[in-house]
Amino acid sequence: MTVPRLLLLAGDFVEDYEVMVPFQCLQMLGYTVDAVCPGKVAGDRVKTAIHDFEGDQTYSEKPGHGFTLTANFADIQIADYAGLVIPGGRAPEYLRLNPEVLQVVREFAALNRPLAAICHGLQILTAAGVLQNRRCTAYPACGPEITLAGGQYVSIPVDQAYVDGNLITAPAWPAHPAWLREFVSCLGAQIQL
Repeated sequence: MTVPRLLLLAGDFVEDYEVMVPFQCLQMLGYTVDAVCPGKVAGDRVKTAIHDFEGDQTYSEKPGHGFTLTANFADIQIADYAGLVIPGGRAPEYLRLNPEVLQVVREFAALNRPLAAICHGLQILTAAGVLQNRRCTAYPACGPEITLAGGQYVSIPVDQAYVDGNLITAPAWPAHPAWLREFVSCLGAQIQL
């Protein structure tokens, strides 16, 4: 039996929990997760940032851990992957400027493969132009971008997920249990509780 493979897009200052928790949880469930970053190769590390909600008007940011990439971005073959995971943090701000990243997202969308994005990860989906007439959520500050990209921003509690067909989205890392459950369900996994 072939182990399903998933692609995870990362970059420097990706949100720490939003890259590490899904990476580890999806592996625990038996998926092979290829974590990639443009311009880097397997074994390279990206810096992470820890975002927290401490009562300020927005999240705070602190240095996170190093996260080791497991595959080469240059070697991506979309046909090899059952789904795509896009964590948030500051990495999406610059990853969305890379035409190759946007093409990867467009190919996943064209194949109707499960797409999971959390927090600022939606910035990559807006830049790729794949949210037209789609409903999704994100960190609230990304709501205007979703609307401008032709999507409909849905405001939900920070610990919940929103599903629109193959698109699974969440506002921030407190939603890990919810969006991971929905994502693996969309992938066809059945988890017995």
